[in-house]
Amino acid sequence: MAAPAPLLVTGATGTLGRAFARLCDLRGLPHRLTTRADMDIADPDSVARMLDALRPWAVVNTAGFVRVDDAEREADACARENCTGAAVLAAACAARDLPFLTFSSDLVFDGAKGAPYVESDPDAPLNVYGRSKAEAERRVLSAHPNALVVRTSAFFGHWDHYNFVTILLRELAAGRPFIAVSDAVVSPTYVPDLVNASLDLLIDGESGLWHLANAGATTWAEFARDAADRAGLDAALVEPRPTSALGFAAPRPLYSVLGSERGWIMASLDDALGRYIGEREELPA
Repeated sequence: MAAPAPLLVTGATGTLGRAFARLCDLRGLPHRLTTRADMDIADPDSVARMLDALRPWAVVNTAGFVRVDDAEREADACARENCTGAAVLAAACAARDLPFLTFSSDLVFDGAKGAPYVESDPDAPLNVYGRSKAEAERRVLSAHPNALVVRTSAFFGHWDHYNFVTILLRELAAGRPFIAVSDAVVSPTYVPDLVNASLDLLIDGESGLWHLANAGATTWAEFARDAADRAGLDAALVEPRPTSALGFAAPRPLYSVLGSERGWIMASLDDALGRYIGEREELPA
């Protein structure tokens, strides 16, 4: 009997790509996780060769340029990875009638709304990274109207040693202070929840824009103190600072909470943080 067609997942070196591979294993979903050496997503010929050789049942794009501040001075590289690459994949999938999932960001918004953003709200990015994601959304859905585009927000999870919460707890456990933004309200997103919800939407044949983040709104400083308290660490070591004091190269919205008018399928932030604290792996010293 022939082996079942795999799910092709780009972005083998990234947090989201590795999480997809792990959860595909747990869910019994055959998959192929690719690096740029395997397939250059911005090169139509490279993409065509991989799709025609692998013949996946769907493609998930988690690759991209993720360094928001660096994007301000590397705009061309950011546009190539985030916009051109996503558009090339979308066109190739459309030509083969393949479902396609790619990811966007809360940074397509400017924060002026002051209330949770839903899928139909107009984008108004403040920085190069956000503009690359907003343009990618337009180009992907133009090339592949049945594509699934998931906007999400800041990741945390126990499989990645370099996300906000993991670094926070490591620093506090060592007795070191931790600076956290006090005036930017966000929707932190637990990576396992995001991946499982995205896979569910993909398998169910959903399309268009969806907002996926854990339900809730918090500042980074509030989130840090909550995580510290739950982990039994000294929350007084969290030092709140306004965004303006941190010297970011890229301007950021002070409000980028995600809501949804399509349906809320993610657990609450309170629930997700509780599971993170309970399940996190021991980090090396």
